Amino acid sequence: MISSTYMEAYLQKFLQPFKHLKIQLEEITSATNNFDDQNNYIGHGGYGKVYKGEVSHSKGRSVVAIKRLDRTSRQGIPEFLKEITMLSDYRHENLISLLGFCSEGKLNQQILVYELASRGSLDRHLNSPHLTWPQCIKICLDAAKGLRHLHDPRKTHRRLIHCDVKSGNILLDEQWNAKVSDFGLSTMGSANEQHSLIVIPAAGTDGYIDQVYWMTHTLTKESDVYSFGVVLFEVLCGRLCYTLENKGHVVKEILVPTWKKNYEENMLNDIIFENPNIEPMHQSVLKRFSGIAYQCLKESREERPEMSEIVTELETALNIHEFIGKWNEQLHENQEMIKTAEPPLNFKFEDELMILVPKGVLLNGGKTVSN
Repeated sequence: MISSTYMEAYLQKFLQPFKHLKIQLEEITSATNNFDDQNNYIGHGGYGKVYKGEVSHSKGRSVVAIKRLDRTSRQGIPEFLKEITMLSDYRHENLISLLGFCSEGKLNQQILVYELASRGSLDRHLNSPHLTWPQCIKICLDAAKGLRHLHDPRKTHRRLIHCDVKSGNILLDEQWNAKVSDFGLSTMGSANEQHSLIVIPAAGTDGYIDQVYWMTHTLTKESDVYSFGVVLFEVLCGRLCYTLENKGHVVKEILVPTWKKNYEENMLNDIIFENPNIEPMHQSVLKRFSGIAYQCLKESREERPEMSEIVTELETALNIHEFIGKWNEQLHENQEMIKTAEPPLNFKFEDELMILVPKGVLLNGGKTVSN
């Protein structure tokens, strides 16, 4: 058995390159009022409780999120060290930023300090009556960009497979920008490698885990793609991918197979989230958004899209939604224009008209109008 003295010495040696990120325990306990569960507690995850407090850190001084390791947790020192190394190497506007850490005290505290995402995690807002569909699509797009950054290796930038993609690990700041978080289970692949296959015991969260990974213990970037597809369906349906027993602890039903069946049977309207306060998602946007979500859940990894493809599809969906919004604003003007078009416009549905107008419509008098 490894002695606590040896472990402490190893920890300090390992953390030496990151000493510029170190924050004193005294400052953290002061900022959190000694980890006050009543006034400073903001959440809980697999690693432990999360508190807010104002501290000085590597980028200045601000209110931050402080994640303290729970000694009863299945996670521990490996996840603590992994978060520090991963987030020091991988920086992106759609990845949560590590601002500091603490590893000291009689109880050998392992504490991580992050930028504060003031609106919390996406799972808390899935059925929000205040989020519009464009905002929801933008949140998914942000998260996809963060994952694309992890998956695309460059010169010294090795591929990183997140391993625990879920709505609870997508955090939202005050402006509803999304940032991927929680890298404690992440696994690193090789740089300049088109494909990374890693044999490792399956880890993650029930409902989101790629079934190929679960059964074969072979992990690839497509495993993250599958999990992200589950998140896309959660956003579409306005609910988590599982239901719980009354006590809130035991998973009762995984909804992913039901969602896939609804898509295949063209019955998405039976599951899509609806609220009278939110303008419905246009059918053309729904088709593109649900289509890429379904592709992510394909049983064959080869049929799943790359994260870069997902980014492109979500950008297109968002652009279509924005175009439709502008179109609706000009609807009266367009209706008047239709009456004077040469030759007369022939269309049966609004979607057909939307295709015709951007190409340009010749009006009486020789003037051409387009959106």
